[in-house]
Amino acid sequence: MNKPESAGHDYDVVISGAGLAGSAAAILLARRGARVALLERRSDPAAYKVVCTHSIHAGAHPVLDELGLVPALEKAGAIRNHSRWYTRWGWIEPRAAPTGPGLPYGYNIRRSVLDPLIRSHAEGTPGVDLLLGHHVTGLVRETGRTVGVRASTPQGEREIRARLVVGADGKDSAVAKLAGLPARSYENDRFAYLAQFRDLPLRGGADHAWFLEPDMAYGFSNDDGVTVIAVVLDKKRLPAFREDLEASFLDFVRALPEAPAIDSAERITKIVGMVNYPLITRKPTAPGVALIGDAALTGDPLWGVGCGWALQTAKWLEEAVASAVTGRGDLDGSLVVYERRQRRRLRPHQHLAIDFAKARPFNRIERLMFSAAARDEAMARHMHRFASRLIGPLRFVNPATLAKAWAVNLKHRGGSRCHPRTSHTRGHSTVIGERG
Repeated sequence: MNKPESAGHDYDVVISGAGLAGSAAAILLARRGARVALLERRSDPAAYKVVCTHSIHAGAHPVLDELGLVPALEKAGAIRNHSRWYTRWGWIEPRAAPTGPGLPYGYNIRRSVLDPLIRSHAEGTPGVDLLLGHHVTGLVRETGRTVGVRASTPQGEREIRARLVVGADGKDSAVAKLAGLPARSYENDRFAYLAQFRDLPLRGGADHAWFLEPDMAYGFSNDDGVTVIAVVLDKKRLPAFREDLEASFLDFVRALPEAPAIDSAERITKIVGMVNYPLITRKPTAPGVALIGDAALTGDPLWGVGCGWALQTAKWLEEAVASAVTGRGDLDGSLVVYERRQRRRLRPHQHLAIDFAKARPFNRIERLMFSAAARDEAMARHMHRFASRLIGPLRFVNPATLAKAWAVNLKHRGGSRCHPRTSHTRGHSTVIGERG
């Protein structure tokens, strides 16, 4: 049941964007007693994000569980994800320890299923008003802070006041721009194209990633027998790749090591591209404003972290501000808490992604870690924890782990040649043998 309205506020929180981050934040805040207006610029309740990896990493599983979405995801056919990664040293294939627990997992599910599902869940949450066709066009400010939004609606312009305005409106966030929040944009020297295929199984049902240095590809098994295939290549190759987009895409996939049988599968979508997709890092708060999801930090699609970070930032915001937005605490201080946690948890990952987005081969530390993970099961499990964002970069390359990686690789020194890697050039492949 909604609380009585406070003087001067229509709601406790206004959220711009009813996608993954915005809907999750609305549910979590409303459960803590907040009155939430969830604004979505599109009028169709089934609208969804098209360009996406359609994967939620294991680090966000606790948020899905708290939201109560896990049974609905399982019923909708979401795939419990696990991965194998191709490198010049062979495949990294994480497996659970014989006497240990199973590997943590997240879910792969198409946004055409996921977005309407979580939006409907938000709409059914007491305390949430889902307002479709509401596009934020301005912010309402008083005494140096934001106290609401102006929105274009099917009925005309509308002003909605709230203690907190949340921007969950993606990498081109209107809320961030209107609030004047500082941003840094980093060039992504790779471009990506992806498409969805039906009846394209991946070995062992696992997600695949091919690290071809500097080029990449990945395949994610999704609901309803659909597989997402993406190629992520050095921008130097873009003009030639675009000359015949379909042939270039298919030729590249065919040449992958243990390539999926793409010619026998049914392509069910267009080949869609992300040609210029910079990595954007914004200050996530201002007086009366907070950013979550891609609005706060837009990562490299190569790593498939966007969905998970959308859910996690929504949870961190709720934990920090829920009391304050309902009038039981210091909102400005709570926003500081949120900003510090968001920066501490995500900026180190973003720093590594920014460096790797230069379309470079592996550096010395990456060669050490990936080669060891291809040769040792414990190192492969460690790689899985990092790829799942269950641990951060400092734990990933802590001194003990680096020493373990050195020991693993020393044991292989002077042995036989490692697995060859495939180097793609204009749709053709050549084999390059390398020692570990």
